[in-house]
Amino acid sequence: MSKSKHILRLGIPAGSLQKATVELFGKAGFGILGSERSYLPRIDDDQIEPICLRAQEMSRYVADGVLDAGITGYDWIMENGSDVVDVCELAYSKRTSNPARWVLAVPNESKVKKAEDLAGGIIATELVKVVEKFFADKGIKVKVEFSWGATEVKARLVDAIVELTETGTSLRANNLRVIDTVVTSTTRLIANNQAWESAFKREKIENIAILLNAAIAARDKVGLKLNIKKDALDSILKILPAEKSPTVSPLADPDYVAIEVLIDAKTERSLVPALKRAGASGIITYPLNKVIH
Repeated sequence: MSKSKHILRLGIPAGSLQKATVELFGKAGFGILGSERSYLPRIDDDQIEPICLRAQEMSRYVADGVLDAGITGYDWIMENGSDVVDVCELAYSKRTSNPARWVLAVPNESKVKKAEDLAGGIIATELVKVVEKFFADKGIKVKVEFSWGATEVKARLVDAIVELTETGTSLRANNLRVIDTVVTSTTRLIANNQAWESAFKREKIENIAILLNAAIAARDKVGLKLNIKKDALDSILKILPAEKSPTVSPLADPDYVAIEVLIDAKTERSLVPALKRAGASGIITYPLNKVIH
């Protein structure tokens, strides 16, 4: 792997977050090819050298300088105790845009109601150090065992588990009940401390952060254009939600103006008919790739 100061060595999370990450990079303007077949995918930017690694170990490689930057979860940064630059939060995950939670869960039939009820018990999890700290901070003595996957199944072999969830669907399917949240985690773009001191690498990382967050911001919004008579402008503006304020432009016909604004995609279906009834014409909605605040 190249060590050139003009190449940014970037870690892409392999596994469950991989597909969502590649799609996000695509929206941000970076084409990543071959990530599903190789740990060394290609990217259409000759200043970036990507490598796919498990999110669980990403922060260690970034902290050690093997990678200049990478994408991983806050949970694994904490678990590894990694000294890295937390460049920015990226509000996306494998299924939703919501933060993921590591939750303390027990079988539905368990008598355990709260963390304190587990004193002297055994907890199974992949996030051992974070869970140990959680119980230590509460003054509760437990034994925390590392789980090699399929942690939900082990809830009936030990006293409780700590498992990652976004929607809670898997926990409910396995008849498990959440009794506490150990840590809430979001996806982060992180950087090596020395790489962050390099003018080239820092600018490259910051550019990636701007574009990825712009792509995230655009996911739930659409652009809206319409024409309206000037005398109806005030009533239309009261209907329109706006990020700041709509763009209002004159048209060739002096009696009309054009309006352009960003709206939440979920409001489009109710907003467009309301605008039509209020006298708007030439209404156009369109998808967005990036929104930069």
